[in-house]
Amino acid sequence: MAAGLGARPSATFVAGRFRPLAAPLRPVRSGKFVVPKRCFIVSSRLAWVEDELMEIQKSQEQSSVKSKKRPPLRRGKVSPQLPVPGHIPRPSYVGAKGLPELCKGQLHDAQGITGMRAACKLAARVLDFAGTLVKPSITTNEIDAAVHNMIIEAGAYPSPLGYHGFPKSICTSVNECVCHGVPDSTQLQNGDIINIDVNVFLNGYHGGTSRTFACGQVDDSIKHFLNAAEECLEKGISICRDGVNYRKIGKKIRFFVCFIIKFREP
Repeated sequence: MAAGLGARPSATFVAGRFRPLAAPLRPVRSGKFVVPKRCFIVSSRLAWVEDELMEIQKSQEQSSVKSKKRPPLRRGKVSPQLPVPGHIPRPSYVGAKGLPELCKGQLHDAQGITGMRAACKLAARVLDFAGTLVKPSITTNEIDAAVHNMIIEAGAYPSPLGYHGFPKSICTSVNECVCHGVPDSTQLQNGDIINIDVNVFLNGYHGGTSRTFACGQVDDSIKHFLNAAEECLEKGISICRDGVNYRKIGKKIRFFVCFIIKFREP
């Protein structure tokens, strides 16, 4: 990390769990800051003024006390797989043994692009609906059931359902769950964050989208984390055009908003 007014520390990933910095920043000579070792730091833009850093430190000290009281995420009970009407077309992998073969890619004509857009628009509407369900005490299984019904009522198939045995229609990743969480009996609590991943198969085309929602009131450091992720998304989208290499998207995100920095013991 750069000395002086360098990267703006926001939060740590310790033992795979996201939480605000438990150890406060220690100011040393010339306004420099020292961060704890053996942690992952989510950092934002460079060249922030010193008083802003002190405000973040104060917020982290307050929120770290609350975060210590939150128990780690535990696996809940997974309910039986929900049915899909027989008239709704299924992707080829449903009911197949093993994973589908990777294709070399396909250039779509105008009809294909129209089909993909329709699937993506449906996925976006479903995700907006799913976000309205996020509140304390609701279970991720209840969110999955409501979303499942909306998808099949639109004549589409929930893409995750049956993919290599996946038992649910969406992915719900709460707090320290990185991705592809299975909806179960887990109840959301005030202060949680949850990523909901929606994918639909409509008229032969897949459309997918995801978003991370805050449940109730969350700490300021969590809000900063979510805002940074959204800004990353917008910057990644801004570079997408014909002929752009995939890795340039990651490079745009990395150097504009967030860095993942790993500190190890020497």
